[in-house]
Amino acid sequence: MRVLHNSMAKKSIKRNYIYNVSYQILVLLTPLITTPYLSRVIGADGIGTVSYAESIVSYFTLFATLGITTFGQREISYVQESKDKRIQIFWEIKILEIITSAIVIVSYIPFALMQQNRSIYLILIFNLLAVMVDVTWFFQGMEEFGKIVFRNLIFKIVNIIYIFGIVKSKNDLNLYVFGIALFLFLSNASLWGYLPKYVEKVNWKELKPIRNLKAVLTLFVPTIAIQVYTALDKTMIGLITHSSFENGYYEQAIKISKMALMLVTSLGVVMIPRIGYHYRRDELETVRLYMYRGYRFVWFLGIPLCFGLIGIASNFVPWFYGDGFEKVIPLLCVLSFLILAIGINNVTGMQYLIPTKRQNLFTITVVVGACVNFILNSVLITLWQSVGAAIASVAAETSIAVIQLIIVRKELSLLKVLKEGTHYYIAGIIMLGVVYIMGNVLSPSIIHTGIMVLTGATVYFAALLILRDQFFISNIRAIVSKIFNRGGKNNV
Repeated sequence: MRVLHNSMAKKSIKRNYIYNVSYQILVLLTPLITTPYLSRVIGADGIGTVSYAESIVSYFTLFATLGITTFGQREISYVQESKDKRIQIFWEIKILEIITSAIVIVSYIPFALMQQNRSIYLILIFNLLAVMVDVTWFFQGMEEFGKIVFRNLIFKIVNIIYIFGIVKSKNDLNLYVFGIALFLFLSNASLWGYLPKYVEKVNWKELKPIRNLKAVLTLFVPTIAIQVYTALDKTMIGLITHSSFENGYYEQAIKISKMALMLVTSLGVVMIPRIGYHYRRDELETVRLYMYRGYRFVWFLGIPLCFGLIGIASNFVPWFYGDGFEKVIPLLCVLSFLILAIGINNVTGMQYLIPTKRQNLFTITVVVGACVNFILNSVLITLWQSVGAAIASVAAETSIAVIQLIIVRKELSLLKVLKEGTHYYIAGIIMLGVVYIMGNVLSPSIIHTGIMVLTGATVYFAALLILRDQFFISNIRAIVSKIFNRGGKNNV
């Protein structure tokens, strides 16, 4: 047992969090860097057309992956130290994913040929091929996040160069889609180069990939539900408003909120295999300790990100997107609350219910949230178009967070979860007040937005120091200690 724990100790949660944040940022980095350029070159309607097509294709991707990504990561986390079990589980899960992907691709091709924007839909076949070759879940289960980051960095940089070099006008819309889809496929395929170190050949006759199908399907239901308030938002905006512009506004706002959200939820991807590891060994006190730290982390980082986006939206949007994107401002203000709602339900659901094998409860909460989202979308999109979809998404995610906290109230104190954020509520409100005042004085520009961000961050962290927040202070001390080489290696 000591050997196992020592091996786990080498995999620092802090280091893996940094790796995973880097990976998630890289996933969104290309659209973020290229957004100011693309918004001016292909416009809101072009972006909306692509966004709508991607939302449709995502339903096929959903059936290609089933619940394999979450299931695979969890199962690999259980057998990190057992080479033989790891090899068998990997190949069984991967073969199942290849089978499901192949079936979906065969059914997708005739569908794509019948669409009005046929060329775009055919190009997006690469998204389904990317699922077929994806092994990211394996390295996440092994807590080898560094490999994911460094391998994909190259493709993100090449993708950015491609867009600026090739996409010059609205006539290059297909080339833009081709770049997105192709580099996603190549990024996933490239990870196979690392596999020989962890996975060897296996006796194919001993593999039974279909035996995992039932367990995978139990995770497929919440995956479907989650899709309802991600891709379905865009689908319903398109169907109800018949406006590619509304989808373009929504797409641009959701990109920014997702960028901030990834900083918060990336810890969850790191914690799932760690909590699964300790739960497997019946170390429940350790699991609870990690859970409370997870909630505190969401408040600590989520509140300034949420309030910060609200504070800078009116200054940031005009210069970043250019003329014609004014509606992104209210959308960004609403969608910023997803950072807190999804952050909390990510800790309770993905970090706790899934690793502790209570995916059925997780499924129930997500289905309820999906129903809330669908019903509210039907009403609010009609009234307020894309803004209505944003409000519906926030309401759905909040309902999930509340229900999940009620479910685990006997194991994790709801009062303690809320109290963990006290200092951050106070500091966040002070920060928002300062940034809001600055926004009324400063004109929209990259320099002024930068000043607002730096000022807001300074005010927030200064307030935490005045409040003597131990979580913040202890981490600052750890960082300073490492800089001056006063401390040893500090794994969480």
